[in-house]
Amino acid sequence: MSRPIRKAVFPVAGLGTRFLPATKAIPKEMLTVVDKPVIQHVVDEAREAGIEHFIFVTGRNKAVIEDHFDKQYELDDTLARRNKAEAIEILKAQLPKAGATSFTRQQEPLGLGHAVWCARDIVGDEPFALILPDMLHQAKRGCLAEMIDVYNEAGGGNVIATYEVPDDQTHQYGIVGRGEALGKGFKMTSMVEKPAKGTAQSNLAISGRYILQPEIFDLLSRQEPGAGGEIQLTDSMLKLADSQPFSGFAFEGKVFDTGSKIGFLTANVAYGLAREEVSAEFRAEIEALLKG
Repeated sequence: MSRPIRKAVFPVAGLGTRFLPATKAIPKEMLTVVDKPVIQHVVDEAREAGIEHFIFVTGRNKAVIEDHFDKQYELDDTLARRNKAEAIEILKAQLPKAGATSFTRQQEPLGLGHAVWCARDIVGDEPFALILPDMLHQAKRGCLAEMIDVYNEAGGGNVIATYEVPDDQTHQYGIVGRGEALGKGFKMTSMVEKPAKGTAQSNLAISGRYILQPEIFDLLSRQEPGAGGEIQLTDSMLKLADSQPFSGFAFEGKVFDTGSKIGFLTANVAYGLAREEVSAEFRAEIEALLKG
């Protein structure tokens, strides 16, 4: 029997330099896609998948993320006195239960692997999900929920979500090799970070969603700095693959890198068009703009 996935780690310590000056005082994870911060979108995905405990690895000037997932009594009181029942229900629905959030600091920007390692004591000795907030996954059913299906079908192990990228762009991504089908997933045959042009075994890029076993923490604690002088998660996953199985999941929805300007703008358009209450008017405005 595979152990349940109860906890999810969200690395949110990045500086967001690609969005300056917007991120000078506001964390990039709090930039909004339509009417929800990016971080709320990915937390909602985790909640849909049954995650019970949300672990945020933060840095300096990120306290507003903690405030976002807390009650604001003044706001609640004002909304109640103004009979804003719908707004009150929206806030209640997005608020995690008491004790369901934890925050820990990554004091130095030493890479994704180091950020994951910082969550070790909160995760403990159990498998966990890792969600990169920059990467929004849009589909009728959330990516992490689908990955947990793959995890259960495989009887445990590790799972990495992927999505198809153009063949001539594979050198820009972490790429996995695809083996035999395993239910909803597939057996991973390789994992390469930014392979040289023309050498990739597939066009399946890692999309920022992982299910990992706790043994990754010991490997990260001994991991030497890799590319960019940082502790690279991929390096430790490759070592873990020597002793544990890895399954892949090919996500068939849309993936948006909101850490880039184009990805962020595209996500706003896609999520806006998917919102029934604004889609028709929004589409008309876009068409008018395109006509010039």
